[in-house]
Amino acid sequence: MRKIILTSLIFFLIIFTTFTKNATKELEKEIFLTKENIGKLKNQYDLVLLDYNYLSSPKRLTEFQEEWFDDQLFNTRIDNINKIFFFNGRVLFQSEK
Repeated sequence: MRKIILTSLIFFLIIFTTFTKNATKELEKEIFLTKENIGKLKNQYDLVLLDYNYLSSPKRLTEFQEEWFDDQLFNTRIDNINKIFFFNGRVLFQSEK
């Protein structure tokens, strides 16, 4: 009787260990994939941030204005704009005055 209990206990422990190892292996895979995705997203974020900072600097925007838009753009204070209208592909501003 004692041999049967001991054998069944050992068998149960072997099966339990197998399930635990498989579950742990799956968790490790998920953790690894998540870390890889986070690393890729961090790299992409750094590149986008660099691109945004470079393209949206005031000096760079002025260069773009001179290069591409000539006299089409004008400076105005944002405080003076009440409403913005889009009409026939153009942008119209209604000011306080």
